[in-house]
Amino acid sequence: MRVTTSFNDNWTFEKEGNKTQVALPHTWNAIDGQTGPAMYYRGVCSYEKKFKTPKLQAGQQCYLEFRGVNSSCEVMLNGEKAAAHDGGYSTFRVNITELLKEENELKVLVDNGENDRVYPQKADFTFYGGIYRNVNLIVTEESHFDLDYYGGCGVYVTPEIQGEDAVIEVVTYSVGNADEVQIVIDGVGETFLTVTEEDGRRVGRGRIQIVKAHRWQGRKDPYLYHLTANLLQNDTVLDSVDTKFGVREYAFDPEKGFFLNGVSYPLHGVSRHQDRAGVGNALTKEMHEGDVELILSMGANSIRCAHYQHDQYFYDLCDEKGIVVWAEIPYITVHMPGGRANTLSQMRELIVQNYNHASIICWALSNEITLQGVTEDLLENHKLLNDLVHRMDPHRVSAMANLFLLETDSAMVSLPDICGYNLYYGWYVGEMEDNDQWFDTFHKEYPGIRIGLTEYGADSVISLQSPKPEKGDYTEEYQALYHEHMLEMFSTRPYIWGTYCWNMFEFAAAGRDEAGDPGKNHKGLITFDRRQKKDAYYIYKAWWSEDPFVHLCGSRYHDRVEEETEIKVYSNQPSVTLWMDGEMVGTKEGSHIFTWKVKITGTHNIKVTSGELSDEMEIAKCDTPNPAYFVSAEKVRNWFDEPQEEEKAGYEFFSLDDTLGAISANPEGKALMDHMMAAMTAKTAGGMGKGVKIPKAMMTIVARQPMRKLLKQAGIAEDSEQAVQLAAALGRIRKKR
Repeated sequence: MRVTTSFNDNWTFEKEGNKTQVALPHTWNAIDGQTGPAMYYRGVCSYEKKFKTPKLQAGQQCYLEFRGVNSSCEVMLNGEKAAAHDGGYSTFRVNITELLKEENELKVLVDNGENDRVYPQKADFTFYGGIYRNVNLIVTEESHFDLDYYGGCGVYVTPEIQGEDAVIEVVTYSVGNADEVQIVIDGVGETFLTVTEEDGRRVGRGRIQIVKAHRWQGRKDPYLYHLTANLLQNDTVLDSVDTKFGVREYAFDPEKGFFLNGVSYPLHGVSRHQDRAGVGNALTKEMHEGDVELILSMGANSIRCAHYQHDQYFYDLCDEKGIVVWAEIPYITVHMPGGRANTLSQMRELIVQNYNHASIICWALSNEITLQGVTEDLLENHKLLNDLVHRMDPHRVSAMANLFLLETDSAMVSLPDICGYNLYYGWYVGEMEDNDQWFDTFHKEYPGIRIGLTEYGADSVISLQSPKPEKGDYTEEYQALYHEHMLEMFSTRPYIWGTYCWNMFEFAAAGRDEAGDPGKNHKGLITFDRRQKKDAYYIYKAWWSEDPFVHLCGSRYHDRVEEETEIKVYSNQPSVTLWMDGEMVGTKEGSHIFTWKVKITGTHNIKVTSGELSDEMEIAKCDTPNPAYFVSAEKVRNWFDEPQEEEKAGYEFFSLDDTLGAISANPEGKALMDHMMAAMTAKTAGGMGKGVKIPKAMMTIVARQPMRKLLKQAGIAEDSEQAVQLAAALGRIRKKR
């Protein structure tokens, strides 16, 4: 029988000649991958381990199982190359039986450096290097379920609903001479599969019926069946695999959205990256569990596992908790002609390793891959991936998350079964209301396309506060206003099959240096360390959760300069009562959002109640703004030469108050704007913006914005050197009379 032993302890890690003792999981970017681009190390490091060969009976096989090594690695045993693997987010195994000695020296070379063939290479998140998931030593009999095929378990379960019943198709793959497989479903019964040869593989096929099958009903009732597959030879069990599956069916309607088991089931989703502050991606089971509980506490029922295959344990949790999952490979941002084979192998691994998960509804081909345009090679790569998904798993849909720059008439939009767009109107470009218009226009022009919103969000550094929030100010207040609008927008458009807030948690993005807190993407509704929920978290809870609560917004905005301030409450209760210094201010009825204006003169206790529910905070009237509430005005790289004074008498000149469109209509102004945009896009998140083409529809939105607003939106302080020099450069360009 199979014996699995943890192989996580007693490793020697070496980076740039320095050796340390570590236990797995481990990443070498836990600190430098979260502090900005300057110190971020991408390259080759090694892990070494000495071990004795376990006692093996005649014919037994010995495997090393790596659950995740980012992003490429080479496995050496006793000086011999045992295997190589490209792709940092999937399981792979190495049969080391023939290379074993009594005493063994194992060395794993791990590389997260740049190349042109393994995804991801450019993206807005940190590519943590290391053996960051568990490693196991597995001993099997000579005959065993296949451990070599793309990291799968060798047992694949497909439920087919027939009225109230379900027929469960089981396919097994094995190696060796075993001739039969026993399938046992707890509480249902058993069947036996005959093992035959098919295309050089040992395959067992069979079916078992479940009468009045208990459906997997998402959050309401995530019922799972437990199946055991026993590999037999002469009635002796040689190997055994346990798996769980759910009986469910689902559909996407272009007018009515997502349906689970025939019932409308709007997907209220969030996206999630697999990292934490100070830990990187070397997460423990408890951390995965904590993330799931935080997501569920907000009332979400779906997760987009961005932008790669997540840990098997996380998918298990989603199955058990009834969370609908979007699964994808890291084919992202920039297409590489030399990376086609890697996209196909990563998709095969994703499907093979996760086929039995009831939570997963789609296999996503790529994310924002058209940043630098659509080429024939890129389009062909996606056609191959789409065909592969349908061939390997005809029971799920293919999907794709499109960059908001992608024209809606592109062939990429209609290629997969379901479509998602990542829209950031109200943050990067345009206004919040442009999201509404975009969806209304898209649905009118393409009524047959099943459309979802796969990303949207606004950055917020939790210490930044403002009584007058504006787009681009990174305040907690603006982020909350943005999400208030988005939730209202979703509620009136049932054809949107699902929405995925970007992001549930702040995460590391080594290429970023924004708002005085480099190395992070701050769009999370919860801080990177999981310790603080931003106000925006609670507006989702007000819309999505049935757990009664009241929440006072602005608790971190303690020092207030205004004489009359706004008190805002989020709640899922029909009425709330506000108290100030023990005196009742008033009771309001409504839904989700409740606001009051109150005058402040000193330090005040603010409390809100609804029945037995309550929340309270302290605020204080101050004469001067608290500087901690504002983005630092540190100077950044300037893009322009020092301006020279010029006689301006008799002419009108451009300024930061003019729109981008008006400035670009002037030849000199256009040259200046082109120079500025080239510099900005080249620096965006580590250079990802280089070569980006902005479609006409979006340029129309951008062009109507004043330069002063665009600079603020880009996080450029008005008194920064580059803003001052831009203003001076514009002030030398004459307008037409």
